[in-house]
Amino acid sequence: MAATEIAESKSTAKAAGRVLILLDGSRLSLAALEAAAEIAAARKAEVLGIFVEEVNLLRSAGYGFAREVGGSSGLARPLDVAALEARMHSLAQQVRRSLEQAMARRGLVQALKLCRGRVADEVLSLVGPEDLVVMGRVGWSGIPGARLGSTARILVRQAPGDVLLWVEPRPRRQERVVVLLNHDQGANHRAVKVGAELARRHHQPLTVLVRMAAGKGQPITEDLMAYLRHEGITARVKLLPMASAVAVARAMREEGMAQLVISRQCSLFGEQGAEALLAAMDVPVTVTP
Repeated sequence: MAATEIAESKSTAKAAGRVLILLDGSRLSLAALEAAAEIAAARKAEVLGIFVEEVNLLRSAGYGFAREVGGSSGLARPLDVAALEARMHSLAQQVRRSLEQAMARRGLVQALKLCRGRVADEVLSLVGPEDLVVMGRVGWSGIPGARLGSTARILVRQAPGDVLLWVEPRPRRQERVVVLLNHDQGANHRAVKVGAELARRHHQPLTVLVRMAAGKGQPITEDLMAYLRHEGITARVKLLPMASAVAVARAMREEGMAQLVISRQCSLFGEQGAEALLAAMDVPVTVTP
């Protein structure tokens, strides 16, 4: 990946796409909404909120034996279709108000798309290659930090554009944006550009970690540093052997990682434990195609 390749892809790229935000009324999705609003304001992008009435949940309510368990009470109660429909309608109105308020504060153009179906299918039907999808790492039915939600797993692997898995970041001793690459990966330029954008927007230094076989690192190191110097980004490039997911996680933590950018073409995604690694990262993660 030459520096000229990155520069050319930057100059010929289409105008920035929309910011799509998945909203389900959960605390994490509302936190992701604020993050999406900040990104859209920086990019001067239009915002599309997406609220999906999960069709499988509605179907299950039609069975007499179906029960729901209260999150705080732990009590089981019958699933009633009419009550569930009313609850979803009320939640959609709450989501609409939250979206309008967040975008009005920043003078952004926004719209809300109400859908019924499977969440991942509905999102994939709406998102384009230049769009960014922002979502909480888990929804209202998930436990933060335990695993990736099912929708997140599908979108990370299939979305044509970038996907930001949002988690509220914690203060750290260092605050660096980390990009994880393969040395021979053709999609590297997109991940590097996203990392540079994040570093610039948050005024943070950047580390590029390159997974590679022995003896192949010098050209890509020089190309990356030349591009990043041209972009005015304070950065360092480190070479990693083709190590396990655990070793990669250790290297990222040693950098004082505040945000992570990784392409789904990275060989790490083909290894056992990759999704568990992403779930264990208590930082926002952007996955590029």
